[in-house]
Amino acid sequence: MKHALKIIGIVIAVLVGVMIALTFLINVNMFRPQIESQLTSALGRKVSLGNLSLSLLHGSVAADNISIADDPSFSNSPFVQAQRLDVGVEMLPLIFSRTLHVTDLTLSHPQVTLVADRSKNRWNFSSLGSASPAEKTAAPPPGQAPAIEQNLAVEKLAVKDGEISVATAGSRSAPRIYKNVDLTLKNFSFSSQFPLTLTADLPGGGSMQLDGTAGPINPNDAAMTPLEAKIDVKGWNIAASGFIDPSSGIAGIANFAGTVNSNGTNAQSNGEATVDGLKLSPKGSPAHRSVAMKYQTNYDMPKQTGRLDADVTIGKAIAKLSGTFDLHGETAAINTKLHADNMPVDDLEAMLPALGVTLPSGSSLRGGTLSADLTVDGPVNRLVINGPVKLANTKLHGFDMGSRMASISALTGLKSGPDTEIQNLSTNVRVAPAGIQTDNVNLVVPSIGTVTGNGTVSPQDALNYKMQASLSGATVGQLSQLARLAGKGATVPFFVQGTASDPKFVPDVKGMLNSGLGKGLGSQIPGGQNAQGAVNAITGLLGKKKPK
Repeated sequence: MKHALKIIGIVIAVLVGVMIALTFLINVNMFRPQIESQLTSALGRKVSLGNLSLSLLHGSVAADNISIADDPSFSNSPFVQAQRLDVGVEMLPLIFSRTLHVTDLTLSHPQVTLVADRSKNRWNFSSLGSASPAEKTAAPPPGQAPAIEQNLAVEKLAVKDGEISVATAGSRSAPRIYKNVDLTLKNFSFSSQFPLTLTADLPGGGSMQLDGTAGPINPNDAAMTPLEAKIDVKGWNIAASGFIDPSSGIAGIANFAGTVNSNGTNAQSNGEATVDGLKLSPKGSPAHRSVAMKYQTNYDMPKQTGRLDADVTIGKAIAKLSGTFDLHGETAAINTKLHADNMPVDDLEAMLPALGVTLPSGSSLRGGTLSADLTVDGPVNRLVINGPVKLANTKLHGFDMGSRMASISALTGLKSGPDTEIQNLSTNVRVAPAGIQTDNVNLVVPSIGTVTGNGTVSPQDALNYKMQASLSGATVGQLSQLARLAGKGATVPFFVQGTASDPKFVPDVKGMLNSGLGKGLGSQIPGGQNAQGAVNAITGLLGKKKPK
């Protein structure tokens, strides 16, 4: 037994010695021109390698200082730079015939620069593999064996711990950086389908994983290679990602799981996403509830346009979003419609801060429903939202509208209370970067009557509304009685000024001249038959200084 062990030990020692000797005897740098030539031909880009070294134990040849040139129409800088390229080889052909049969390629710590030219719908990697047929079929120099099959067919092609920079040509925006990129392609060939797995850390935070199949590589545009894959995104920071202009105010942390199916010219995707802390306005603040979305998209890659259909859910509130999107420019643009029917206000109330909607300080909406038919149109950083909105049977808790209309209630005897019951509120709203405009406001408050008018909210939340309250007979008070309008109702014009968080209700004294109150009061007070006399009379009842 001991004798046998000695023999085995001697054999192993001899083999190790032979392998070490072969490492020195085989000059792998002789293959460098061949490898560079064949990679250059396969990729259609100039490939440069540094020193080569051989590891018989691992069955690989390693190259340092790898560089792959960019498409010259984009730049003269490298497209890929890497510290190391490991080339898996078959050892017996290498040892006995000095022939290099490649089985796998592993690129370590590469830095890849991807650039999109939106005007031409081309990427700087679109021309990969598009070398001329003459270059791809050229025979090696006399006396040299082929280094790599001209189709670059390998059992495994991998990228480890890479960094990818993605930019748009001519853009002033900083490139988006993907870190810790790991990519594995199995049974890779330019001319066939192959499985792939990709993981990466996303720009600004979060991670993604893609599993699927791709290929064959499109010989005219590698960016239009067919792909079928599952995508899983976790913790994507929308605001920090670089995809959205910070001036848009759009922010949140998104999680997504879905599929993509592309034939190279048309890509279809569907999936489910949730967003926490969503913000949709520069003056907004993160929402207190998650927003969920089920969506389908259909994207025409040559035209860079597509269609989106989605169900957006907040608690029990569901809205349908449908329309088109356009990725031509530096900033994506959409043209969509949002339809919401009888959504519970209690679920939507938490979304108001995200939209930049400010309620009076200390108040909140409770109960009731909201319906809307809105168009959402424009670049995502300058969206314009337009359409009718209706609230029904809700309550503005913690806001006493009658008390806020103190000077008006002094005239009319409005009842006040801790809350404002809203039977109905309808308006046509337009939300744009320049502010909010609301037309045809119709507010029915049982304790007051019907309030109508128009107005605006500035980006600084300043209110500028011209309104009138058509009071029910039950609420007509002192001034109406003087005007002999008791039981018949009255119309009181007023302004709403101040801010959304602290609105000020100011009587429109001159406007009252043209109302039933003004005319009736003018006939009851000495000197009130003329306009100035009526103004003085109304101003005196309001406890204000008479206008000069």
